[in-house]
Amino acid sequence: MRRVIGMDIHRTFAEVVFWEDGRLRHQERADMTRSGLEGFGRSLGKKDELVLEATGNAMAVVRVLSPFVGRVIVANPMQEKAIAHARIKTDKIDAGVLAQLQASGFLPEVWVPDERTERLRRLVARRNQVVRHRTRVKNEVHGILQAHLVPKCPHADLFNNRGRAWLERQVLPDDERAAIARHIREIDRLAENLADLDVDIAMEAVDDPQVRRLQTITGVNAIVATGIIAAIGGIRRFNEPQKLVSYFGLNPACPPIRP
Repeated sequence: MRRVIGMDIHRTFAEVVFWEDGRLRHQERADMTRSGLEGFGRSLGKKDELVLEATGNAMAVVRVLSPFVGRVIVANPMQEKAIAHARIKTDKIDAGVLAQLQASGFLPEVWVPDERTERLRRLVARRNQVVRHRTRVKNEVHGILQAHLVPKCPHADLFNNRGRAWLERQVLPDDERAAIARHIREIDRLAENLADLDVDIAMEAVDDPQVRRLQTITGVNAIVATGIIAAIGGIRRFNEPQKLVSYFGLNPACPPIRP
């Protein structure tokens, strides 16, 4: 007998609703720990289908529960809410909606990346976070200089050796000079983190023929190429070029799609 199980997942628990024999049946909550999910998984069968929304911890749930069921489906939450809008919102209702939509064949499904693609996405996301953090810290230094009417640095980079030597010669209050010193130390720490991440990404990309192929494009280095591969995942999931272009948001006439 085919059962569809809807899960509305949160940080510490998941609300579970079964759809079987045309009826919804509420199950006890599952703990959002590996042992708790494995215990829940042992109560399921190989013919069961499990449905959950794409959230921050959804992929971890997919990895843990996939061996226990026939299939795990991840739903697009934006499209799913558009199809099944409910006046009353509870976790049980959300889980039931997921199960009903899958049972009736109307669930808007998203592609689930493999483990390597997930790892690449994590590495690229962490690198982007470090770059954004470093930019914020640099902007704080520029803000201090602007607040004290210090002229623009004559060197190309305020934070290279020549720029830092110029910065040392500027007249600033002691507390602002101390703040700049802290920011400089933070910038150096972030540069080390960035270098470590670049090594990790390079090790992932070195033997990837797709990365090497993308690097033949002018201006695309290993980091950019790896970011593209991480975003696309398996390119064969796009059955026509237009869908890939739309997925990347490169076609201004079409809104991005999420296959």
